[in-house]
Amino acid sequence: MNTMSIEAAGAAGIAEALVSARRAGCPLAGFPGVVPPDLATAYAVQDAAIAHYGVPVVGWKVAMIAPHFRERYPSVRLAGPVLAGTVVMAEDGVAVEVQVVPGGFAAVEAEFVARIGRDLPPRAEPYTDAEVAPAIAALHAGVEIAGFPLADINGFGPGAVIACFGNNAGLIVGKPIADWTVRLATTLATDVTIDAVEVGRGSAAVIPGGPVGATTFLANHLSARGIGLKAGDWVSTGATTGVHEVQAGRYAEATFDGVGRIAVRIVGPAG
Repeated sequence: MNTMSIEAAGAAGIAEALVSARRAGCPLAGFPGVVPPDLATAYAVQDAAIAHYGVPVVGWKVAMIAPHFRERYPSVRLAGPVLAGTVVMAEDGVAVEVQVVPGGFAAVEAEFVARIGRDLPPRAEPYTDAEVAPAIAALHAGVEIAGFPLADINGFGPGAVIACFGNNAGLIVGKPIADWTVRLATTLATDVTIDAVEVGRGSAAVIPGGPVGATTFLANHLSARGIGLKAGDWVSTGATTGVHEVQAGRYAEATFDGVGRIAVRIVGPAG
């Protein structure tokens, strides 16, 4: 790993290297510079990467920060952008093909995806769950495709994950969940298999505060960054069964009890 300081390399320089790797689908041998040592620096690199990439943000992913990292990165959750062109609407009985970078990181995660129905603009006062819940127009079954051309991205810690677009490579959106506000009061069970072998079970209850709590975190986080949530944004609210690494040739299915199943076929680069 390069030993230059963040000040010397600059957030813009690191962001440019990250964007180049993502565009080219070329795996990095290591993080291109010093890993951001704190949340403020990590999000500064993320902001620079979003600007340099030049593609609209159409949503956000939320993920947990592992407890052993929280002293250095004092937050329970982190956030990353979902970029235009990376959202796919799943069809019944049709596997979604997802291309991964050989030598990079890729994983599938069963998540509940909120569709924002009205703007939640930046403001000084924190948003509450009671305000955010009515702003969710629909809650869908979904699969986040976590991925970046850096094989040990999670080993580098939250600073690297945040900087690398939150380690989000795409979002598959399944069926909307009828009466989701009622069902959240009981359970929304999830299950993931890879090549027909179960790798994880969970439910909406795994997410602290549930999908609404995750969306409220995001609304306040983006408010502090002067961004805000917009009507039409997608919010992937967090992994319910774990982070399941995949490689080209794998076939994954995420099942949402009483809702349906999302199938994902992992493929390598075209050509």
